Amino acid sequence: MKKILAFTLLALAVCSCASSKKTVYFQGIDETDLTGVITAYEVRIMPNDNLNITVSSLVPEAAEIFNNMNMSRATNVNHETLNVTGYLVDSEGYINFPVLGKVHLGGRTKSEAIGYMTGLLSHYIDDPVVNIRFINYKVTILGEVARPGTYTISDEKVTILEALGMAGDMTIYGKRDNVLIARDTDGVQTHHRLDLTSPDIFASDFYYLQQNDVVYVQPNKARSGSSSYNQNLSIGVSLLSLLVTIVALLS
Repeated sequence: MKKILAFTLLALAVCSCASSKKTVYFQGIDETDLTGVITAYEVRIMPNDNLNITVSSLVPEAAEIFNNMNMSRATNVNHETLNVTGYLVDSEGYINFPVLGKVHLGGRTKSEAIGYMTGLLSHYIDDPVVNIRFINYKVTILGEVARPGTYTISDEKVTILEALGMAGDMTIYGKRDNVLIARDTDGVQTHHRLDLTSPDIFASDFYYLQQNDVVYVQPNKARSGSSSYNQNLSIGVSLLSLLVTIVALLS
């Protein structure tokens, strides 16, 4: 009896250890050199981005013409609202800006785009100040998370960990060592898999997400097996119910 009890406790300990290794993030982080971690990241402007661009100067009237096309007014019975429409980046990376015409911003970071547009506008107004914001910066999180969906990112920078946090973190059934990130770069679909149980993710090029990235958390074997079992059980119950009904009708 004592041998059986000892064996049972040992089996439980091994299972607990194995389960912990599959669910704990950043294992071995205390022994890992993180000097190569990316600490500064700035998103680059891509086709289909929608940009809110405002221009100001010491003489507000001089900058007014550059802001008129960036906003539209919507009126209802009760009040008037101001909608930000933005500038859509086309497939070649251009926007169509007042007075300047076609301006190529694709591939530039926001700070690079601001510097570039400031130089162009300085030919028309003195000391222009340019502000650029992404209107449609979003990521989609699917699979074994608490709240799957599409999330808009207001500060234009988000890590894989922050994105999962917005979605309520992974469920206990999510595979933390095999998280898929699907990305569209200049019309080319790419994908990458991250192991969140390893501290190496902090140095990954996919640690920071880009606009329109899709994150998919795959279910583990326990979830897949449970789903199959529940489906088979449901079919079995339905067949049994039908059999009972037929027997009742024939008797």
